[in-house]
Amino acid sequence: MATMHTSLPLPVLPAGWSADKDFKAIGTLSPATQRNIEPVGPHFLAHARRKRHHRTFSEDERIQAQENVKKVEDDDSAEISEPEDPLMLQRDAKDWKGQDHYAVLGLTKYRYRASEDQIKRAHRKKVLRHHPDKKAAAGNTEDDSFFKCIQKATEVLLDPVRRRQFDSVDEHADVEPPTKKQAQKGGYFKLWSPVFVSEGRFSKTQPVPDLGDEKSSKEEVEHFYNFWYNFDSWRSFEYQDEDVPDDNENRDQKRHVERKNNNARKKKKTEDTARLRSLVDDCLAGDDRIKKFRTEEKARKNKNKLEKEATERKAKGEAEKAKIEADKIAKEREEAEKMEKAEGKKAKEAAKNAAKKNKRVLKSSVKDANYLQDGGDPSPAQIDGVLNDVDLVMGKIDNEELATLAANLNGKKSPAEVKAVWGAEVSRLVGEGKLKEGETKTMT
Repeated sequence: MATMHTSLPLPVLPAGWSADKDFKAIGTLSPATQRNIEPVGPHFLAHARRKRHHRTFSEDERIQAQENVKKVEDDDSAEISEPEDPLMLQRDAKDWKGQDHYAVLGLTKYRYRASEDQIKRAHRKKVLRHHPDKKAAAGNTEDDSFFKCIQKATEVLLDPVRRRQFDSVDEHADVEPPTKKQAQKGGYFKLWSPVFVSEGRFSKTQPVPDLGDEKSSKEEVEHFYNFWYNFDSWRSFEYQDEDVPDDNENRDQKRHVERKNNNARKKKKTEDTARLRSLVDDCLAGDDRIKKFRTEEKARKNKNKLEKEATERKAKGEAEKAKIEADKIAKEREEAEKMEKAEGKKAKEAAKNAAKKNKRVLKSSVKDANYLQDGGDPSPAQIDGVLNDVDLVMGKIDNEELATLAANLNGKKSPAEVKAVWGAEVSRLVGEGKLKEGETKTMT
């Protein structure tokens, strides 16, 4: 290894400096040490590279720049690498509004999902490849049309408002719905799911519910279709507006173009809403889950109906049975009441007849006893008195007492015996307070 010697001169002493006056030694210098110094760092490496390859400064910088470009391209090739369409490279920069900005930057597989970092890296890669200075150094023409397309695409995609407007009309990000034949072959949910994922990018409400599969519950399926039938879209169509003139002289023309653009946006919005609803209708029409849920709902309703009818029949039968039983009980009660009433009537009639018979017996008893006269014929006054007393006593006693009195008089013929029985009855009635003492004239 080569040894390098370096001479370091001491600084010049200041004017007027006096060693005897101003210098005071505080120690001695250590002996000199010899060391090997190795040059390092990027500048030394660049110097060594130029010496090794016999390059000038400009040649080395150009070659290093090319190698850096290749390194950047290699680093991004794994994530951002798409073949470039020759026709796209020939685009006119003035028609930048009609270009596919994602295709210009090589981000077609990402599109609205591309991050800001991916856009910046894609822009850097495209710039390093298509910069006019690089083309000029390679001997190509100084056509910078596609480079301007790159710059415009980056400008649009890095502006959140303008990118949203472009994404709103980016038809390349749409997924075509499957045809009926495709859906009938199988994989219905796998075919339709990407369609709704693509349409879901326009939803103001996030996250967007998944289509699900054949195992999804009824609540999940209903939530999915309710979401899409009430879809709240932020999609607008300003990007397709006709350019409004900037000159202030023709204001009427400017207002006319603005009205025209507004009407065109409303029309496109209406058409897009109708398109989306038709798409959801087509998906719903072929969704076997809906048919299954309807069949289950119909079976459930039929089951409930049959159960209800059975319950009603049972209740009706029980009600009829209860009614028959109640009618039977009521009829039996009515018959019993009628019978009881009849029996009561018979008993009453019997008691009445018995009372009449006993009254006849009582009256006959005094008649047969010569109206209580011991000898001779009784006078009319005697007869009236006895009969009045008989009527008085009979009026004070009930049927049972009447029957007892008649039984007591049974077999009694002599006036004394009959009078004694009547006298005993009068005494009893007086004792009970039903008659007053001396109220009867002929039986005391």
